[in-house]
Amino acid sequence: MARIKIETPDKFIFKTEIAIRITDINYGGHLGNDSLLSIIHEARLRFLKHLGYSESNVEGVGIIMIDAAVQYKSEGFYGDELFIEVAITDFSNLGCDFVFKLTSKNSSKEIALAKTGIVFFDYENRKTAQVPAEFKKKIESFN
Repeated sequence: MARIKIETPDKFIFKTEIAIRITDINYGGHLGNDSLLSIIHEARLRFLKHLGYSESNVEGVGIIMIDAAVQYKSEGFYGDELFIEVAITDFSNLGCDFVFKLTSKNSSKEIALAKTGIVFFDYENRKTAQVPAEFKKKIESFN
């Protein structure tokens, strides 16, 4: 099986720190894959809040995650403070990708790259929605 390869964006537009909790550790003694998805979810929420949005309201529509990919680079351990950088790439008519780079503040090792596909979604009508022009404009203003 071919390995997943996530391209590192040229520029990340947001950075936050999240500590690895004891509940994030799996039986192998390191950061579990399920917890990694929770950590990047938290980073996504912080990023959206920074822009004045929530997952249920980005210019009047919500977002929904349609896929996820993770490329592990090294282990993360209990107590590690993670720098999580966020980039937005690959806009389409209905969505975009959120790319996350997780680096240990303690060791400076890159822990993982992750990418989630996001589609804008009208929850009231239960259907996809166009990328809000104002959201795209805000993201493009960082470049």
